[in-house]
Amino acid sequence: MSMQISFSNLETFIKEGAGFLAKGPIALVFAEDEAELDTTLRHHQQLGFHRVIGFMPREFSLAVDLVDTIVRVNYDVRGEEALSKAVNAVIDKAEGQWLYYCFNAEYLFYPFCETRVVGEMLAFHTEERRDAMLTYVVDLYAGDLDSYPSAVSLDSAFIDRSGYYALARPDAANHNHPKERQLDFFGGLRWRYEEHIPVPRRKIDRIALFRAQPGLRLREDHTFNDEEYNTFACPWHNNLTASICSFRTAKALKRNPGSTFDIHSFKWHNSVPFEWHSRQLLDLGLMEPGQWF
Repeated sequence: MSMQISFSNLETFIKEGAGFLAKGPIALVFAEDEAELDTTLRHHQQLGFHRVIGFMPREFSLAVDLVDTIVRVNYDVRGEEALSKAVNAVIDKAEGQWLYYCFNAEYLFYPFCETRVVGEMLAFHTEERRDAMLTYVVDLYAGDLDSYPSAVSLDSAFIDRSGYYALARPDAANHNHPKERQLDFFGGLRWRYEEHIPVPRRKIDRIALFRAQPGLRLREDHTFNDEEYNTFACPWHNNLTASICSFRTAKALKRNPGSTFDIHSFKWHNSVPFEWHSRQLLDLGLMEPGQWF
């Protein structure tokens, strides 16, 4: 017998689904299309999130094993400010809980994630008096666009092994002096194909893991209204960081008429096969174990 848990819209979920937000960590997955939606939801279940909540249009279908195990909220993810609106609504109902958000065809990796569940990592991060964690969105892309015209392929995924850099983040409220312990990170396809990417969307940093607290607000640029949440480390030492390995940019570049005909392959001399393992990301400097061993 199916025990499908679904809500007809965001408002109904917030009103009637508060029980699903009472214990974390909680993953919020936003489905812009159906590409690798099932594998995205399963990946985050397997990392040990206590609850995985999928926000998606009513017409999207899910695999049988997921229908009974995720909370589904019917939602138009592509609407204006749809992401921040939904995340902020959840923040108000999930005080004190660790939340995570991503899109379909995005996969969270953190140091040692093959042997340690996400709750263990967040418990350590909490002990270090951190309420948020910086994640880098690392672009994935299919090696052969003739075989995979959507640029999405789990079996032949590639990443850039270099070409990542950081710039000081100017503080408009303080004569554009750099903000303390905040940087803007760039690299991957958004850097290589920047002529096709609007300036506000070129950054690859995202505060994707964070603790809900009263008044906290996610902004559309993936930063928060609490500046300490936007820092990459505490003042004393380096902290844990994580990576979100994502087909989202490759998918968009191949879907958009303005860029698709300019791109015959995403591969270049710094492309390497993605190994689907945290060790590769640690070795490439795309995440940091901090003091966690």
